[in-house]
Amino acid sequence: MTMSRLNTPFLTAFLLALVMLPWQAHADAFDDELLAIQTRWAEIQYQSPEDQRAKQFETLQQRTQSFAQRHPQRPEAKIWDGIVLSTWAGVKGGLGALSLVKSARADFEQAIKQDPSSLDGSALTSLGSLYYQVPGWPIGFGDDDKARELLTRALELNPDGIDSNYFYADYLLNQGNDSEARRYFNKALQAPPRPQRPLADQGRQQEIRDKLKQLDS
Repeated sequence: MTMSRLNTPFLTAFLLALVMLPWQAHADAFDDELLAIQTRWAEIQYQSPEDQRAKQFETLQQRTQSFAQRHPQRPEAKIWDGIVLSTWAGVKGGLGALSLVKSARADFEQAIKQDPSSLDGSALTSLGSLYYQVPGWPIGFGDDDKARELLTRALELNPDGIDSNYFYADYLLNQGNDSEARRYFNKALQAPPRPQRPLADQGRQQEIRDKLKQLDS
């Protein structure tokens, strides 16, 4: 068979597939690990006994930290390291949690610099939630104006998402704007399901219902 016979579209496609195989395997491995982390987070958050969550989040954060270090160019990894850090901080509580939320803030800020639209703006949503939940100066870095800016940017990117609407509603509730909070909580309940994250959706929906009961009481 001559070289001219070898130089065919079929051979070109075959060689391209060979080149792409390692990249595709790497991408699949990244996505699989990301989903495993998301699933484990939901299991701890919504199924584990409350007195065991801090230790379990600490263990999970070792995994997310390694994941982020192995993939420095992927904002998704930083986002989930930040989410685990901030959730761990919320469970841990007290002044000892402040260093965790500061590390989470750094993760979210780096992810936003890389790609603010990554994971439907999750870094904006998560960082915004920190700014209204963390105490302000001199204890922490909380800032309600900064929270609103970040959360509204997240809503612009993901107007129908369960988390973007939930956290904006929770921010409004925190600000005493009950009527608008109710509207966004109800919108969050109508968010399209995330097929790969059913437990996270179920847990968040229950949190929304609890907030709506709080508004009704």
